[in-house]
Amino acid sequence: MEDIKVSGCIVTYNNEDTIEKCVASLLTYTKDVKFKLYISDNCSTDSTLDIIESKFPDVQIIRNIDNGGFGYGHNQVLPKIVSKYHFVINPDIYVESDTISELVRYMENHQDAAMITPRIDNIDGTQQYLPKRTPTIRYLILSKLPLLKHYRKEYTREMENFTEPTEVDFCTGCFFCIRTKIFRELQGFDKRFFMYFEDADLSRSVRQKSKIIFYPMANVFHEWHRENTRKLRGILRWASSMIKYFSKWGWRF
Repeated sequence: MEDIKVSGCIVTYNNEDTIEKCVASLLTYTKDVKFKLYISDNCSTDSTLDIIESKFPDVQIIRNIDNGGFGYGHNQVLPKIVSKYHFVINPDIYVESDTISELVRYMENHQDAAMITPRIDNIDGTQQYLPKRTPTIRYLILSKLPLLKHYRKEYTREMENFTEPTEVDFCTGCFFCIRTKIFRELQGFDKRFFMYFEDADLSRSVRQKSKIIFYPMANVFHEWHRENTRKLRGILRWASSMIKYFSKWGWRF
């Protein structure tokens, strides 16, 4: 598959603690496709860009003039990529195998799939149970109540044992592959979402065209801390994005 062009983009904002491990792992393990990696930086003030420039000269940096958020940062790569498949990657992701090529191989063999995400694991190897169903009020709000936490398990399909590729509603934004043609047709992420729900929104749009696949046979590791939603500003941003999402797609219980 060496002639298949694949691109990837990492949006950074003060990620000096994780970016070297992330980029090094992607460049080390991705072997079977022609992979071009971009960094879209939302005005970092730490040493993130210094690390990338000094250690990864082949990685192309996009220096954004504003911090427009997650989706905004990823959209800046659209005029530059000439790939067949494009990966959206968080700066706290790393791999220990050629996950990118494995997902591309599946997409090549399944033309009805528009997006694909692997199993997302914690650094200790346990699985992160992330959303796989369309967001609803009961999944997002009622699931936070002590007696209704089972709604979260339903939202993530935690109780199901996935052993083969499975169609899902929701593709997590921390790591996924999308056909570049479709990503371009949709003009990337909806810029109204600064952070949170932009992946749910993109998933809804993609599903109007084709399928989203959860691929459990491959994995990535995610050093996830959820610090933003433990602070008031993060909670308000999450709530604002949720309202935007439901206002756009309809309020469903």
